Amino acid sequence: MAKYRKAVFILAYSNTKKGIEYLLLKRKLHWTGWEFPKGKIEPGESKVNAAKRELKEETGHSILKIRKFNFSGKYYYHKALSDRKGLIGQTFQLYAAEIKKRKVSLDKKEHNRHKWADFKTALKMLKWANQKKSLKIVNSYLNRK
Repeated sequence: MAKYRKAVFILAYSNTKKGIEYLLLKRKLHWTGWEFPKGKIEPGESKVNAAKRELKEETGHSILKIRKFNFSGKYYYHKALSDRKGLIGQTFQLYAAEIKKRKVSLDKKEHNRHKWADFKTALKMLKWANQKKSLKIVNSYLNRK
């Protein structure tokens, strides 16, 4: 039976003098393009703890506030991945995490750059439809507050 890796999307943002800015990472492992932090839920780990851990691992940032959104989904990998044997894709649960806008410590194995971007810029930079939808959901919520 086809299996999916369970994961979380973490849309990291900061409230700045210029408004809300989102943290995007330039992916270099498995594909090339911009994304937000995301990652696998470890066995026995809660989704919220996975979101906190993945954000720390991929950016060096700790979370000021975190919120789970009622948006999840799944997607297929565009090719077989040697480090994910037997997996055909990934499921995800969306979280938004407020962080301070400061130095980012990238996990150099997965990402090679980062960028802080406003909503319109971030939306243009993201490649995948599920990421664009995630950004729209979080941005809509943050602008209602």
